[in-house]
Amino acid sequence: MRRKVIAGNWKMNMLPNEAIRMIEELAPEVKNTQSEVILCVPFTDLFYALLTAQDTNIKIGAQNMHWEESGAYTGEISAGMLKSIGVEYVIIGHSERRQYFNETDETVNKKVKSALNANLKPIVCVGETLEERENGKAVELVTSQVRKALEGLSKEQVQSIIVAYEPIWAIGTGKTATSEDANSMIKEVRQEIRNIYGQTVADGVIIQYGGSVKSSNSKELFETSDIDGALVGGASLKAEEFAKIVNYNNE
Repeated sequence: MRRKVIAGNWKMNMLPNEAIRMIEELAPEVKNTQSEVILCVPFTDLFYALLTAQDTNIKIGAQNMHWEESGAYTGEISAGMLKSIGVEYVIIGHSERRQYFNETDETVNKKVKSALNANLKPIVCVGETLEERENGKAVELVTSQVRKALEGLSKEQVQSIIVAYEPIWAIGTGKTATSEDANSMIKEVRQEIRNIYGQTVADGVIIQYGGSVKSSNSKELFETSDIDGALVGGASLKAEEFAKIVNYNNE
């Protein structure tokens, strides 16, 4: 049985003092959950978040990284740098990185390999635009993103990756794919992994849904057959709301 993994993506929000306060409020509310809880915070919050989350069940992740170990890449952070301070997870290939910062399927693949080499756990994002969905290209595009992101990886490496399906048209818009639509696409993602790596690997891979997830729709999403949690945006900035999502099965 796959565990639920619920990750918050704070994006470019939260000063260090706000991050500390948020984690202090969240920790007692999620301490008894059976789900894995992750907060992916801005680089400037990482150290403070890691300190505050000590002795809790909250894991800390970053939102991006460079694929090189070191070098003349002003403003970038390497996987080794993240690992050295205790970061466990890193988001790779978020649609906002693809849209605004020229992230490509090729750079996503490089970053995934680099993260795994540093023993970081990548949360690899895939998803289609509204136009691509309306043109009937959604499944083709998303499975292609999955295939290219995982290219060259071993079965063992794929088993330590989380995939986050985020329909771009549902990110920050208040629109959410229906639980049926989201589960259907995640089944397609799992089938693509099955085609390449076999049944055992596909059955074990955690695949999240992301896109305007909130406490009012999380239970319905998480009770489907193939959705293994969520990558939560805006709702992860409020301790009470995020705790309700984490504790969806206690409501």
